[in-house]
Amino acid sequence: MAAALVAALLTAAPALAECTDPAQPNVNWRRCYFDGRDLGGVDLSGAMLRDATFQRARMKGANLGGADGYRAKFVSAEMPEADFSGARLIEADFTRSDLTGALFREADLRNAKLVNAVLRGADFTGARLGGADLRHADLSGVTWIDGKRVCADNSIGQCN
Repeated sequence: MAAALVAALLTAAPALAECTDPAQPNVNWRRCYFDGRDLGGVDLSGAMLRDATFQRARMKGANLGGADGYRAKFVSAEMPEADFSGARLIEADFTRSDLTGALFREADLRNAKLVNAVLRGADFTGARLGGADLRHADLSGVTWIDGKRVCADNSIGQCN
């Protein structure tokens, strides 16, 4: 009986997200809600943010480098100068977000929604953008995925 209990505990599923845990590197905030919160400057590097929602959150200068934000929602979030370097942001939604000066170096943004997002001066060097929706996004001054091309002023929806 005791051996069966030990075996069950060792093979148990991973711990569920603790949405009340403080912002810190590698935190598990999967499926948590942080709508409208002020998370400016937080370090969420390597965090599990799958299916989490940060709608209208204020996250200026936040570090989300290496985070897993698969299908995370950052709709209308204020995230200037946030660092998403190396983050997995497949199908993430950044619709109407302010991402001025954000870093997306080597980030995976396949099928992400960046509709009407402000991306002025952001850095997409090495980012994967296959299927990303950039309709009406402001790409003025963006460093493009090749790390060399800089989008012209008034580049809306595509890098000119």
